[in-house]
Order: sequence, then structure tokens, then C-alpha cells
Amino acid sequence: MSKSIAVNAGSSTLKFKLFDMPSEEVVAEGTIERIGEKMGHAKIKYAGQKHEDDQPFGDHGAAIKYLLDQLIALGIVQNYDEITAVGHRVVAGGEYFKDSAVITDDVIKKIDSLAEYAPLHDPAELMGIKAFRKALPNAFAIAVFDTSFHAEMPKKNALYSIPYEWYEKYGARKYGAHGTSHRYVAAQAAKMLKKPLEDLKLITMHIGAGASITAVKNGKSFDTSMGFTPLAGITMATRSGDVDPSLVAFVEEKAGMSSDEMIDTLNHKSGLLGISELSPDMRDILDAADKGNEKAQLALDIYVNRIKRYIGAYIAEMDGVDAIVFTAGVGENSIPVRKLVTDNLDCFGIKIDQEKNQCRGVERDLSAADAKVKTLLIPTNEELMIVRDIERLKKEAK
Repeated sequence: MSKSIAVNAGSSTLKFKLFDMPSEEVVAEGTIERIGEKMGHAKIKYAGQKHEDDQPFGDHGAAIKYLLDQLIALGIVQNYDEITAVGHRVVAGGEYFKDSAVITDDVIKKIDSLAEYAPLHDPAELMGIKAFRKALPNAFAIAVFDTSFHAEMPKKNALYSIPYEWYEKYGARKYGAHGTSHRYVAAQAAKMLKKPLEDLKLITMHIGAGASITAVKNGKSFDTSMGFTPLAGITMATRSGDVDPSLVAFVEEKAGMSSDEMIDTLNHKSGLLGISELSPDMRDILDAADKGNEKAQLALDIYVNRIKRYIGAYIAEMDGVDAIVFTAGVGENSIPVRKLVTDNLDCFGIKIDQEKNQCRGVERDLSAADAKVKTLLIPTNEELMIVRDIERLKKEAK
């Protein structure tokens, strides 16, 4: 039986999930962290067992060679050739990639040219692509882009109210993110509702450390909260979400900050962390708010408010909604946040059953019996979408 591996490379990390295909059974998964540092850490889970190791990984090539060698040493695969396909998560696909793509020299050049759109992600992902290509030269390889699901949004939702030539010259538009996750949970929602995806209006909420909300209409991304970069949209763990650009310029001048320092602050020192001055972790925020911490409570209130704002906006944009979907770390696991987000949405027909809501990380219909709009909990599975794209593109390539 052949195997496909889904890969997510970060600047100093490598996450993977290995599938038997076409059964889609997960046979191993894990992470290699602190690549390029003095000491790295590897963790591989397989067949109910766990292998952990501390050693230096000089670069992504060394980490990938270690991973492949360990898959053999642990008896997960017999040889490299057993891995017949590799799917790479890539954040920014720009205007080039409106779908996942088979990796060629031209695709690699285009990903390289898009690095300025996702400087923290695309260069690392490109290192992973090149390293796997060298280690598994005969494997069928594809790139799956976070932005591709949003690439064909209506222009009225994708473009900003700025000089049009900026879009033509610089690609200044809303690209969105988490597209693979939104695509997966939208398809699962259609299955749960027993209706064709093309007939549904959905609001999918990928709420994790990074968070985005997408209006899915007729099976396609109609609008999404993240913008030109993943900084825009709702309040996140450390990202600000939407901010008036004039405020940015005002604070830069007052505080003597450079634009790079400001962008770093908005990305890494804002959101839940910036408001609470305590933590970026929703669990810490909830705990502190319960104990009377006013800034933690304010951070929670703002967080919930921004999510509700987008839900309302998307219902108006789509002229209704059939279901809203919670997914990702907070969405899948935070019972209080799901309750707070859906409280007082009865005017839209959204109402959850509080007993059904007492769960974490399971696929479940949370709707109250008298709700006119379904509320669904669907754990995301971006890796499964990646290997399914491998199978689809293989067939198209024949």
C-alpha cells in the first residue's frame, strides 16, 4: 500500500502526518522543533506509541532526512519508495494559484516570488519543498495554498477602497488564509446537513491562535476576515485584527516606532495578549476573567464582539445563513467561547443547546431544537484535505 505525507514547514519547525492511501488511515504524525538551533526536539506518534529525541537539526534538509530515516527505523515504512506522494502546505499563493498545484520548477519560482506576501511562512515552506524533493525525487509532490480557496472571491469583497492601480501593480487585495481548513469544514458541514454544498450558505469560523471567519456561498469563499496578510480581521491571540491605518501612523510618530516595529507589535504583542497584558492563551484569559481580572474580561469581551460582528456582516452579505461552524483550537475546545459567541444571536435564528455544547474536539450538531440556523462543531483536518488533493491532482495529471 502506498503512503502520502502531508507536510507543514515553519521557519524552525516541521509538522507531518503520514497516511496509508487510499484508505486515508493515519499511520504516523509528529513534529520536529527548533530546527537551526543548538538543540532540537523530535516527536513521532505511531501505532499507539511515541518516539521522542533531542538532537541538533542544522536545517530543514537535516530534519527531513532524520524524519525519513526514523520512519524506517521505527518500522513505519520499509523504504523511502513506500512514500509515493508529498503534499506541502503553503501560506501565500497570491494571484497565481487558485487551486493546489503539482510542484514543478515553475511553481517553485512562483512560490519564491511570493515570499514578500508571507515572509514568515513561504520561505520556510519552500525550504521544505526543496528538501523533500531532494530526499524523495520520485514522489508526486503538490503545494496546497492557504489562499487558494479565497482566490476567486467576488471583487466587491476581495478589493480595498484604494487606488485600483495598486491592485494591478502590486497585487493589493484581500487574500485571506486558513483556506484548506475552511474548505474542509464546509464540505463536512454539507455532509452533516445532508445537502449539496453548492446549495448552502455557511459561516465557517477557524478560531485558534490565528483566527479567520469565512462566508461560504454556493460552495465557494464569498468573503473572509483576514486580508492582504493574516493580520486583519478579528481579535486573535497576539494579532490585533482590524485597526484604523491612521492610528498606526499616529502611534508610530508618538512612540518613535519604525513601521517594522509597529507591524511586529500588531502581530506579536496585540490581541488577547495586548489587551489583557497577561496571556495570549484563551484558557488563561477565561480563568483570569472568572477571578475578576478586568483586563482579561475586557480582552474576552472584545474577542467575542469581533466574532459576532463578522457573523452579522456575513449574514447580511449572503442574505441569510444555513449554518455556522466552529473549528480550530479555541473553536473546537472552548465550551465558554462557543456559548458567548452564540448568546443573543436568536434574532438570526442561531441558538445552541447548552448540554450538547459540553464537548471538545468531536463532530457534533450543537443546535437547540428550536434553532432555525444550525450550529456545528467540526474538528478541522487540513492534512486530510492535502492528501485528498494529492489523489485528485494525480487523477487530473493522468
